[in-house]
Amino acid sequence: MTSDRWEAATFKRRVDGVLHEFVGEEAERFAAIDPALTPVAGQLRAAARDGKRLRAAFCYWGWRAAGQPDSDALVRAAASMELVHAAAVVHDDLIDDSPLRHGHPTAHIALRDALRRRPRTVASARSLAMLVGDLLMSLAGQLFTTSGLPAAYLARGRPLWAVLARELIAGECLEILHTGSEPDIAASLKVVRYKTAKYTVEQPLLIGGALAGGGQRLREGYSAYGLPLGEAFQLRDDLLGLFGDPDRTGKANADDVRGHRPTAVLAETWRVAGEDDRTQLRALLGRRDAQESAVHAVREIMLRLGTHDRVEDMITARVEEALDALHELDVPAPAAAVLTSLAHSATVRPS
Repeated sequence: MTSDRWEAATFKRRVDGVLHEFVGEEAERFAAIDPALTPVAGQLRAAARDGKRLRAAFCYWGWRAAGQPDSDALVRAAASMELVHAAAVVHDDLIDDSPLRHGHPTAHIALRDALRRRPRTVASARSLAMLVGDLLMSLAGQLFTTSGLPAAYLARGRPLWAVLARELIAGECLEILHTGSEPDIAASLKVVRYKTAKYTVEQPLLIGGALAGGGQRLREGYSAYGLPLGEAFQLRDDLLGLFGDPDRTGKANADDVRGHRPTAVLAETWRVAGEDDRTQLRALLGRRDAQESAVHAVREIMLRLGTHDRVEDMITARVEEALDALHELDVPAPAAAVLTSLAHSATVRPS
């Protein structure tokens, strides 16, 4: 992919190749310290195995939209965004006690096999998973700084890493702090923005633009496009979490109900619910033993109150806002076309 033609599958293969080689080598070095570390090294590889590679794509097109050509070194730098995501996923699954991701056992579940017949198996597996996530974040920084881009370019992008980490962790903390409390749409949308929207779209774009030497107006345009689009991405994820097909999403539908998480879908339902519906929701949410019948009951309330359709409208409005901002940007036509396509692929998806 060395021309202006965009082939998403080709780009994904390039990013996958970078990640599988880099993480594979690092996992080997890690396991070489002691054979007992082999299962942990396996989870490093597993964390980089799957993904749509949207974050890498936004970083890449943040670079290209600033007028820079295709670059293998830039693809390596962009791939580091996927390791940030991998770290966030391991930590998020641990915080939420999610059993599945992409149809496979999550790290803290898979690592129990390495600890069988030992005391505190569950707690120890969770501790190992936490450390896997920590190492993945460290590897993200390593891949970025060893990408092959000139040092002067990297210096332009490096300060944004502190912002990315601060905002991502703030979003995770806000989700924990609001979990189990009375749903509030403003609080839920702030979680959406900081936990996902910024590091999924805005920050990768800004990092790509900074590496390319983009100016202030371009950066402002990237934020105007990236923030609403990132929010739309997470709102779609929230809908899929309850209404999606687990065989396609690779995640359990009951997670948000059992965890009583502060999703925008739940908060919007609560906002319009009467007292009878709120009483029923209180009885259903946060039960660790919640079965499919409880999930079905929550879905029924949401559908009856029109929550699904209103959240769909929220997604549509944010995509339109993002595209309006994109149209105001003075970027090459091929880049504008791809960013338009990415906006749709990020928000119209079955998983």
